[in-house]
Amino acid sequence: MYKDHFHLNEMPFSIAPDPRFLFMSERHCEAMAHLLYGIQGEGGIVLLTGEVGTGKTTICRSLIDQLPENIDLALILNPRMSVDDLLQTICEEYHIDVTHERPGIKTFIDALNARLLANHALGRHAILIVDEAQNLGSEVLEQLRLLTNLETNSRKLLQIFLIGQPELKSMLAKPELRQVTQRVIASYHLCHLNLSEVNSYITHRLRISGASPLIFPEKLTKYIYRASGGVPRLINLICDRALLGAYAKSDQQITLPVLRQAIKDVLAANQRRPLAGLILTGLLTLIVSAAIIFAPQISGIKLGEPHFNSNNTKNSSTSALHLDPNSVSAPISETALKTSPNELAISTLKFPGNRDLADSDNLALQSLFNLYGTHINIQSGKGACQQALSQGMRCFSWHGGLSDLLKLDQPVLLQLSSPEGKKFSATLIALDGETATLIIGGTKQRISLHELANSWFGQFVVIWNAPPQYVKRMPLNYHGGFVLWLRHSLEPVDGILSNGSDLFDTELSTRIRSFQVTQGIEPDGQVGPLTIIRLNAIGSKGGPRLASERRG
Repeated sequence: MYKDHFHLNEMPFSIAPDPRFLFMSERHCEAMAHLLYGIQGEGGIVLLTGEVGTGKTTICRSLIDQLPENIDLALILNPRMSVDDLLQTICEEYHIDVTHERPGIKTFIDALNARLLANHALGRHAILIVDEAQNLGSEVLEQLRLLTNLETNSRKLLQIFLIGQPELKSMLAKPELRQVTQRVIASYHLCHLNLSEVNSYITHRLRISGASPLIFPEKLTKYIYRASGGVPRLINLICDRALLGAYAKSDQQITLPVLRQAIKDVLAANQRRPLAGLILTGLLTLIVSAAIIFAPQISGIKLGEPHFNSNNTKNSSTSALHLDPNSVSAPISETALKTSPNELAISTLKFPGNRDLADSDNLALQSLFNLYGTHINIQSGKGACQQALSQGMRCFSWHGGLSDLLKLDQPVLLQLSSPEGKKFSATLIALDGETATLIIGGTKQRISLHELANSWFGQFVVIWNAPPQYVKRMPLNYHGGFVLWLRHSLEPVDGILSNGSDLFDTELSTRIRSFQVTQGIEPDGQVGPLTIIRLNAIGSKGGPRLASERRG
C-alpha cells in the first residue's frame, strides 16, 4: 500500500528470508564464517542456533547462494519425521532413485553411500542442511550422527548443518545424545543486534529498497531497539507497521507518535502468545545488546569476569555493587521473603521514589545473598562480594535475555529504569508462565513480563559457589581437588563415570568443550564462572531456583 508513497522499489521490511537483504552484523559475519568453515572442513556436524527472528534462515539462504558448483546440496525445511522418512527425503534431495519394493533403513543408506562415493570420485562434495532442527527427534539425531560415518580413508562423505532454536542445544545436552555432540566440529549461537546495529540495519534495508534512510530518523532507533530487543524479525514488523501508519497520515517521515502506535500494535498482536512463544520470538526485549551496559554506576564490573568490590571504593554512586555504609536501608520483611510468588497479586511495577540507586543496590544484594543463607552486613563498609568471598561465593556480571535467565535458573540482581529514567536495583527471584517476581526495596512485587521488558536492559549479576580448590585456568596435566569435583559434576551431563583421577587431561578438556557447546558457552575447554554455574544448576537439587515456581 505504501510503496509508491515512499518511492520504494520493493518492500523493505518483509519477513521473508531474502538473502539480498541480509545485514551482516559482527555476529552474523561470525555465524557465516562458522558455516563456511564447515563446508571447507573434513566432515562432521556444524551447529547454528539462535532465537526466532535473529536471521538464521536468511544466513542459510545466503550460504546456499555462495556454494561452489562442486557441492551437492540436500535441504530439509521440515524435519519433524521418522528415521525412514528422513533417509527417504535425503535420497530424494540428492535425486537418488531407490527402486526396492519395500525400502528400509539399510536400503536407503546403501543407495546414499553408493552415490556419495561415486560423486566423491568425481571431485564433488555433499552437504545436508536441516533447518528448524530443534524439531528433530532423538532417534533421528542419532541417525544423522551415523550418517557422518559414511567416509573414505581420508574424508567424510557428508557434511551436516543443523540450524535451529536454542532448544536444540538443550536436546544435545542429554546424556543419550552425547555421541552426537562429540561429532560437532563447529558451533555458533546467533544473537540479536545492538543499538548502533539496529540503525544500520534499518538504513541497509531501506537503501536496498531504493528509499531514503531519512524516512526513519536516527533519533527513533532507540525506541525500535527497546521494543524489538534487536531481533531483526521484530524490527521488520515494527518498521513495516510504522510505514503503514505514516502512509495513512500522508507523512513522508516516521514520527514518534506513529512509531509508538506501531510498537503498540505489534506488541499487542504478539502478547497473547504463551511464555514459550514470547521466548522464541524475543518479543519482550529481554534479548538485548551486550554493547549497552545498563548504567555508568555498574561500570566497575568487568563483564565476563568475577567481580570483587574493592574496600577502597568510596563512592557508591559510581559502583552499583559497592555498598555505601552511610546509606540507610530498611530491613527486609520476613513475611515478604516467605510469601510464595504465586500468592502475590499481579501489580504495576512500583518504583522506590525515596531511595537512591546505591540504597536500592544494598537492599537488592542483601536479598540475593539471603536466598543462599549468606549473611551480608550492608553497613559494614565492605563490598558484598568481598564479604561473600570468605564463604566461597563470588559475583558475576553478564548480559542476556529471558532465555539466559531461565537457563541459569537462579535468582539474579537486575537494574531497572523507570519511565522517567530513574535507575534502581531489584532482585529477581521467580519466573512463571507470564510473570516475574522481584524484591524491590525489601518488598516483593509480582509484575507482568511485558512490564519487566519495558524496564530492563539485559544486564544482570548472579552469585555462585566456587567449588573446592577452584582454578579458572588449568594447564593440561594439572593435578588438584577441583578436577575431582569437575569429573563428578560432568557425570549427569555426559554419562561418563568418574574414574577418581585428579588429572586434567585432553579427554576431560574435550568433555568440557562438548558441554559448553550445548550450553551456548564459548567452548574453550576451561572452566569459567558460566560453566560452573551451569554445572551447579544441573547437578544440584537444592538451592534457590529462579523457575522453581514454573516447574512446580
